[in-house]
Amino acid sequence: MTTGIQGVVALPIVLPLLGAAAGVVFGAWRQVQRAITLVTLVSVLGVSIALLIEADSTGYVVQSAGGWAAPLGIVLVVDRLAGIMLVVSAIVLLAVAVYAIGQAGEERQRVAFHPLYLVLAAGVSASFITGDLFNLFVAFEMMLAASYVLITLGGRPDQIRSGMSYVVISLVASTLFISALALLYAATGTVNMADLSQRLGEVSPELRTGFSLLLLVVFGIKAGLFPLFFWLPDSYPTASGPVTAIFAGLLTKVGVYAIIRTQTLLFEPGETMGTVLLWVAGATMVVGVIGAIAQDDMKRILAFHIISQIGYMILGLGLFTVAGIAGAVFYVIHHIVVKTALFLVAGLVDRRAGSARLSEVGGLVRSAPVISALFLIPALSLAGLPPFSGFLAKFALVDAGIEGRSWWIVATSLVVGLFTLFSMTKIWTGVFWGEADEAPGREPVVTDRLGSPLLMLVGTLALVGVSIAFSIAAGSLYELSERAAEDLLDPGRYVVAVLGERP
Repeated sequence: MTTGIQGVVALPIVLPLLGAAAGVVFGAWRQVQRAITLVTLVSVLGVSIALLIEADSTGYVVQSAGGWAAPLGIVLVVDRLAGIMLVVSAIVLLAVAVYAIGQAGEERQRVAFHPLYLVLAAGVSASFITGDLFNLFVAFEMMLAASYVLITLGGRPDQIRSGMSYVVISLVASTLFISALALLYAATGTVNMADLSQRLGEVSPELRTGFSLLLLVVFGIKAGLFPLFFWLPDSYPTASGPVTAIFAGLLTKVGVYAIIRTQTLLFEPGETMGTVLLWVAGATMVVGVIGAIAQDDMKRILAFHIISQIGYMILGLGLFTVAGIAGAVFYVIHHIVVKTALFLVAGLVDRRAGSARLSEVGGLVRSAPVISALFLIPALSLAGLPPFSGFLAKFALVDAGIEGRSWWIVATSLVVGLFTLFSMTKIWTGVFWGEADEAPGREPVVTDRLGSPLLMLVGTLALVGVSIAFSIAAGSLYELSERAAEDLLDPGRYVVAVLGERP
């Protein structure tokens, strides 16, 4: 724990909220509003990098709100995992904001998008650094409120339907979450995660298992785990390009983060829970990739692959080893960037060709070679081909599975990887390599008077560049992931940092 940088721990939450308020005030001045968004997100990225560097060198950065120490007060905690998530989320939020400015959508989008986007960013940051479950619930509700409006911002009937579906399933998850909080508080007298880590050891094993499964269901809905994923493929693709990208790339990982955090900090790793997680991971991988293969729309293929790839992350957690969790953390880092980039490319395709359906688009490798290249690199990474970060992430998980002698999940992950490659090849041959075909009833948009496609390309190119940088720096990133995994498997370190005492 450190003292020199404690005062800035709350800034990844506070800065976006202040930026959102300023964006509302200056809503009539679009250029000012956009500048506020970019300055805010650049500042959040800078603060996040500083927090990660400090957390990696000292272990933990802890701030207590109002001077009230945990477990009574609100506490914000940045460890290596939280720092990693803050930095990666800030990178994609900034890149997608640039893309969104370039898209220059409808008037109501230009006014409402940026404040809502910053509220969403604040909720994401709060989810990563909050030290108690109640404020995690509050962060989820912040994201839900902003997400619903962002999904329905275009006002199309399909967006309204998807938004309602998203809200209903999110409210179910919220109801389960608040019920879990009430039960946990009744059993232990606290919702502070460090305090819960100690007090849950005093309840019966059966009750601990029940709490563990209940929280897994809550966060599994957010993450899109099998069999709780049914809402995701229909909700995400209907939103505008930047909204879909940030939802697909980042919001599902908030659920994964919550699963990793609670399962390692609050509950002792056990054979039963590990088995449950591995079976859920395997089913999630298989069902997601089968759904992807059956689709004819680029966005829906990518949406089903969100589900499939979440399974890989839970695989690493289910092994409950340093190697497994390190692989899961590294996979999360890789996937946030790559998946966001792919959805941004899907938006570029839709704008250029007037459709994202494989049967209606073709020949973009000749008419739009830059867009084609921007797809190819993250697609190969998602499929797990060397030398990209996706290959290194999958290799780490497979190696951890072999080390843990979990042969069936290793075999499942390899087969799913082959089908992922098939899906990416299907998109390439249909959208980029095949013959061009006009989309009936839709007009392609190549440029506009603002030159917005340039900024859309810049935002996408930035994320593709980051994914390449991750591949180059994979060794250092994996070592950082290993240190984060060691922290997670020794929850006593977290407890000491927050409460100042060893359990």
